[in-house]
Amino acid sequence: MFITTNTDQRKSVFRDPACARIAVETLYDIQGYYPFFLFGFVIMHDHTHFLMRIPEGGSISKTIGSYKRAVTFAIGRGPLWQSRFHLIIPKNPMAVLRYVHLNPVRAGFCNEPHEYPWSSASGKWDVMSLGEEY
Repeated sequence: MFITTNTDQRKSVFRDPACARIAVETLYDIQGYYPFFLFGFVIMHDHTHFLMRIPEGGSISKTIGSYKRAVTFAIGRGPLWQSRFHLIIPKNPMAVLRYVHLNPVRAGFCNEPHEYPWSSASGKWDVMSLGEEY
């Protein structure tokens, strides 16, 4: 699943590195409560992208809802998020992962995907492999 969720009124909450770090670390914390396979992510200033798979019996709504509540609580200000999230089942997960990783490059935050610290492309965070390189 390719998930996108935006901050309330597209505020640049995650421009603050401390808030961006909370957003990433909370993603991994939520896995302990609502297991999922994470293949890639990026935390942009005003939105997030996740490429993940929820195991059978799991709930994407509970997973993303819990994530958003936990990030809001940890940052300590709200409202932080728009109420909904956008979900697509990709036909080509590698193309989606490429899109996710290139997001900060297209926004002008870095020159190469691995330079952006709040992305799975940075190599600083654990993610599952899709089995191909791009």
